[in-house]
Amino acid sequence: MTLRCDLVIRDATILDGTGAPRFRGDVAVEGDRIRAVGDLSSASGAEEVDAAGLALAPGFIDAHTHDDRLVLCGPECVHCKTSQGVTTVVVGNCGVSLAPLRLSSRPPPPLDLLGDESWFTLGGFGEYADALAKRPTAVNTFAFCGHQSLRVEAMEGDVYRAATDREIARMQDRLRESLRQGAGGFSTGLYYPPNMHAPTEEVIAIAEVVAQEGGLYATHMRDEADRVADSIRETARIGRESGNIEVVISHHKCSMPENFGRSRETLALIDALGQDQPLAFDVYPYPAGSTVLMPERLRQDVPVQVTWSVPHPEQAGRDLDAIARDWGMTRVAAAERLLPAGAIYFQMDEADVRRIMAHPRSMIGSDGIPHDAKPHPRLWGTFPRVLGHYVRDVGLFTLETAVHKMTGRTAAVFGLPGRGTIRPGSFADLVLFDAATVRDHATWADPEAISEGIARVWCNGETTFRAGQPSPGAAPGRFLGNPRLRDAA
Repeated sequence: MTLRCDLVIRDATILDGTGAPRFRGDVAVEGDRIRAVGDLSSASGAEEVDAAGLALAPGFIDAHTHDDRLVLCGPECVHCKTSQGVTTVVVGNCGVSLAPLRLSSRPPPPLDLLGDESWFTLGGFGEYADALAKRPTAVNTFAFCGHQSLRVEAMEGDVYRAATDREIARMQDRLRESLRQGAGGFSTGLYYPPNMHAPTEEVIAIAEVVAQEGGLYATHMRDEADRVADSIRETARIGRESGNIEVVISHHKCSMPENFGRSRETLALIDALGQDQPLAFDVYPYPAGSTVLMPERLRQDVPVQVTWSVPHPEQAGRDLDAIARDWGMTRVAAAERLLPAGAIYFQMDEADVRRIMAHPRSMIGSDGIPHDAKPHPRLWGTFPRVLGHYVRDVGLFTLETAVHKMTGRTAAVFGLPGRGTIRPGSFADLVLFDAATVRDHATWADPEAISEGIARVWCNGETTFRAGQPSPGAAPGRFLGNPRLRDAA
């Protein structure tokens, strides 16, 4: 009997997302699901794609983004994702989420990475899910509920202190409600001033709700520099004492020149702690980070490039020292004059980046900040950079391993059923690319240059990117509710 379906992709080099060796074969798609994989010479499709010479992988899952607002803006806004082969994004990271929070004045940084108060209009997580349903986009969305968003609401903006028992109880209630309305877990950004005053015990108390309801804990740790090892221990303690919940360390790094090389120590520590509890981490493939501009944390030995500034938008993309010279003032004074603002910090060592990325516990996350005027190039280049530069040019790991870190491993860590693998019954999130030519083109000077080598992308069986262009109007993305939610009854 002839198999008839919507789509057959023929003669592809299939990387199934598990890390297993590549193989040549066909993939049949019916609706939003993969129907069959293998020799499908007897099958026929309403559309047939000749994939000879190309690699076919599960759609890439961006393990760490700040796309909370981007995914609400319609499919035309996520070109930076679909052009890389991304079909699912994880939002609400670093304690920063649009919901559940309504504001009437500008949010404290880093909440303002998502925009001003006009974007904080969602009083419940269910409203965020509803907004995505009403105006779907071209990628799937998995969302965390952010600690800072909970703190700003419960503490009425007075966040530069520890929370009271009553305020903690309010945050617990709001997190419980958010998890039941689809949030996949709880995230913190203990590095940032509005959150650094939260003692470990406050975080544990709130995270206990995750253990009760189901979900993950993700964290931008308290310190990624001198006290990085202590922060890893604190992170593990939070996961363990809140109920042994699964933990994701966000964008693991060893910051500042005096800490270069310490990834040997931190990875060994994570492995030791991970023997008794579930620990994972994401990493982006660049030796520079990006966040809000913080004058009090500037160092002369760390170059800084401005990404946006509310009072001086014309300075976006420029070196902070050059701005300071033009203005005839110190770099700290120039930074203060630029606020509110964002920046790229060149604070990491390439050898550490490679060591962390190659570790078996790693996942790939862009940590892109889509609303910056001159963003970090990771927003547009992360996934092709791994495939082109780190696999083909550097030989850091195999293509199978790279794809696994972008797909199957990520889906397993976040608990995304039916995502991240090419097998019958899985969702038809797929990316077809040329392993010989795929490459990022986004640079510090030209951060929005589109990558090459991504031939076609499907999300839930529908084409979202083809021949260098997004598919007009294609919006097959879905809100991926909490897959670990226990029976609320």
